[in-house]
Amino acid sequence: MKYRKLGNSELELPIITLGALNFGLFCDEEKSIETIKAAIDNGVNCIDTAPTYGGMRGNSETITGKAIKGIREKIIIATKFGTDPATSRSAIKGGGTKQYIMGAVEESLERLDTDYIDLYQMHFPDAETPIEETLRTLEDLITSGKVRFIGASNFASWQISESGWTSLTNELNQFVSLQTRYSVLTRDIEKEILPACEKHQVSLLPYFPLESGLLTGKVTRDKEPPKGSRLALWKGAFTSEEKFNIIDKLNNYGTEIGRNILEISLAWTAHRSQVGSVLVGATSPEQMIQNIDAISWDISEEHIKAIDEIVLG
Repeated sequence: MKYRKLGNSELELPIITLGALNFGLFCDEEKSIETIKAAIDNGVNCIDTAPTYGGMRGNSETITGKAIKGIREKIIIATKFGTDPATSRSAIKGGGTKQYIMGAVEESLERLDTDYIDLYQMHFPDAETPIEETLRTLEDLITSGKVRFIGASNFASWQISESGWTSLTNELNQFVSLQTRYSVLTRDIEKEILPACEKHQVSLLPYFPLESGLLTGKVTRDKEPPKGSRLALWKGAFTSEEKFNIIDKLNNYGTEIGRNILEISLAWTAHRSQVGSVLVGATSPEQMIQNIDAISWDISEEHIKAIDEIVLG
């Protein structure tokens, strides 16, 4: 397993992180724990969760806490604040306030059955709360030892710059990472968000690198996604005729180089220099191991160039 330093922090993450959205939602507790243990046994010691993952009300955090009991010191736990576990809204009013964060962190610590969180991330921006209040509150959590490092999620480029500048001018800890949607097919961040991250030494933690299952090779334009899968539920947000046309070309290229679409998609994302770790979900130990194997081959610059020519034209 390859590891990379996250931003300018001391955290070293495996090139693939286990995304825990599925746990308690698309797979039960027993299967979730088996999947987490399979990841750990194969070098993936970072788990990314959130209070709203797992069908709301902290299911995923609770399952994660049970899975790592007794081996906490070997695991990097990343979780989030700023969404409501009771309603699973995308953002919550006041989610960046001191009052909200101080309550949210205690709830997460209890569910995770731990004394500290390695990477505490602001799940969505809070338009009504000054970022300085949020950062000062997170500074207090770092000073207290309840949080080691902080990150952001779903920020625009100007919000990355604003938070970076606020931290710098007030001598506060900076966000070391940004979770954002990024894949070989979804490249919007390359115009503004990626340069902002480079400027402020913020590592990317891409989510949906497989377009919620579209890039696994299990779905075609003529074949419906499996019932109960994320892609089946969110199909309209990920599929299009244009994407299937690109996938056809990537499959043809994959045949030439002896790699499938899963391997191409994960290795391409991991190869981007600003990426700290790629967030990938799994619903079984077998699927987790398959993802680890798929991301582990040495993709070359020649491969990257050919793939980009197919996708970007």
